[in-house]
Amino acid sequence: MTVTLRKPSADEYEEWSGAELQGYVDDIVASGTMSREAAEEKGRRDTADTLPQGLATPGQLIFRLEADGQPVGWLWLSLRNPRAEAGVGFIYDISVDEAFRGRGYGRAAMQLAEDEGRRNGLHALGLNVFGHNAIARSLYSSLGYRETSVQMRKDL
Repeated sequence: MTVTLRKPSADEYEEWSGAELQGYVDDIVASGTMSREAAEEKGRRDTADTLPQGLATPGQLIFRLEADGQPVGWLWLSLRNPRAEAGVGFIYDISVDEAFRGRGYGRAAMQLAEDEGRRNGLHALGLNVFGHNAIARSLYSSLGYRETSVQMRKDL
């Protein structure tokens, strides 16, 4: 299995950006921290802030993840982490299409993200994972990512 990254076409990007926004909103709602309406507003605002020029936004690397030439997912790597010092990137999105999950593509994508970060002069990567995403949390831990902050909530 050969897993690679390639730049998406404009049409692929448009399709991904809509799905990415919807997935982000769904995760916020699932976390229990916001209503759907508030999460949708936050999602639109965050997207406008991080991708003001879409696919051409400087410092934002968006890739199609492929396995043996077949598209299987996405990777969004920012060369800047808004909450860290210079040289620390941020993985905004890593996703493997549902039909291809459980085959090691997520792990391969994370390793490719690290390679891409090194190629771009980064010395560390950060990411956010929602607490309800146990599979992703397990993957990141197995790759050496450590928790730097934990937010908790109890509804009353």
